[in-house]
Amino acid sequence: MSEMRFGDKSLDLSLPHIMGILNVTPDSFSDGGLYVNLDTALKHVESMIMDGATLIDVGGESTRPGAAAVSELEEVDRVIPVVEAIKQRFDVVVSIDTSQSQVILEGAAVGAGLINDVRALSKEGALQAAAKTQLPVCLMHMQGAPNTMQENPNYASVVEDVFGYLERRAAECIESGVLSNNIILDPGIGFGKTKNHNLMLLNQLHKLASLNFPVLVGASRKTLIGDVLGRSVDERLFGSLGVHASSFERGACIFRVHDVKSHVELLTMMSRIKQEC
Repeated sequence: MSEMRFGDKSLDLSLPHIMGILNVTPDSFSDGGLYVNLDTALKHVESMIMDGATLIDVGGESTRPGAAAVSELEEVDRVIPVVEAIKQRFDVVVSIDTSQSQVILEGAAVGAGLINDVRALSKEGALQAAAKTQLPVCLMHMQGAPNTMQENPNYASVVEDVFGYLERRAAECIESGVLSNNIILDPGIGFGKTKNHNLMLLNQLHKLASLNFPVLVGASRKTLIGDVLGRSVDERLFGSLGVHASSFERGACIFRVHDVKSHVELLTMMSRIKQEC
């Protein structure tokens, strides 16, 4: 089924969709501190929607390598007013980038349409909260925790380990009451993985897509691109486009990005060409 219901909106996932990143944090790796003010955040949301974003991902905890933990109360205070304000002003799917049960429940109450969790709903109470909302969930793979995940990533077989974990986690979520057609999978590029781990996962992404869950990829401006191309964070647009174009060809349908307009144009053209096959 290509249609997925995100709260009050449905999206056709047979087409590519751009998820615009809105970090309401002081310390995210690329845009930390830029959107902690509500007015500034809303202006950025408006700009991303005008550029073609169909989802806005609001995050109140930085999960960059080495990031410090944030209390649940602080995350609620950062995220919930922003989610509520976006839904009051814009006709867009709002995703909450969180691992905390209270943020999940309060976000759903003010109109969030997707739970996007880098910890795959593994924190205490998160899976139960997500099941209660009956919203779609995005389950991401991460080895370790943000503050230590890049110290020594190690896998027996990164493709089998990561994709196998996501398949098992999806089954566990279904057993706990999450609807099977409400699950999205994310390989977690850059989360407890070396450059070669990331490249192997991207190369074999079609295997994740073959599990018959929608696939989300978020490689925007990440270290992988800097490592391959030798570019600083603000020079990684073309590398980001390359990763996401490759991911679309291998079955991904949602792309979490900073640079919305360029990704919309790239993937619109790729999608139109593909439709003529």
